[in-house]
Amino acid sequence: MNPISPRLLLVRGMLAGLFAGAAAFLVAYVLGESKVDAAIALEEAASAGHDHAEEGPVSRALQATAGLGTGTLLYGVAFGGIAALVFCYALGRIGRFGPRATAALVAGGLFVTLNLVPFLKYPSNPPAVGDPDTVVTRTTLFVLMIALSVLLGVGALILGRRLAPGMGNWNASVVASLAFVAAVGIAYAFLPAVNEVPEDFPATLIWQFRLATLGIQTAMWTTFGLAFGFLAERALVPAAAPKEAVQLTS
Repeated sequence: MNPISPRLLLVRGMLAGLFAGAAAFLVAYVLGESKVDAAIALEEAASAGHDHAEEGPVSRALQATAGLGTGTLLYGVAFGGIAALVFCYALGRIGRFGPRATAALVAGGLFVTLNLVPFLKYPSNPPAVGDPDTVVTRTTLFVLMIALSVLLGVGALILGRRLAPGMGNWNASVVASLAFVAAVGIAYAFLPAVNEVPEDFPATLIWQFRLATLGIQTAMWTTFGLAFGFLAERALVPAAAPKEAVQLTS
């Protein structure tokens, strides 16, 4: 395997992130936008008879297409670069895994710590759900949950590495995973809950919106893991087979 070049892998990570952002956009447009439109329609129906807010400078149609596409692509490229740097550190340090397996593990770990764990505590809500006066508090709690999840994930990784020489890789990984789950459960118990869903808001719409949100992140990190694993392997593993074939025929 070739020496790791962070710059080389950073570019490939951002390229894979671009593919991941495109996949996230497709899922968001197909599954998520209809739920957003339905929530906006409910909000408008509930505000009938009251003063209507003027439409912003960007139309809803533009938000759902060009705005959504630009946002998801930039999001994918940014996190693709971050994930590539994490890959540079992880390769060879979390076990004897090749580039593809390491990329899959990095993508899975980032999905769990950055998206799944915070989502299970503070799930996303469609428009018209949530008190505008508590948006700062809710955002702070969500960011805090992300930070705690990342720190606990790093701690679980360190614990697994320290236990591996005496327990073996598999047993150490199981213990570290259980410790991570237990620590996350404690964080869930101590952090305040947020439930501002109106009683008359359709539960089915909320459930579908949250599944769509989780599906967007799943599509993004799955696409990134597959694409970056392929690109990283092409960059790091020399093409030895053609050279060997030439030597055998000479």
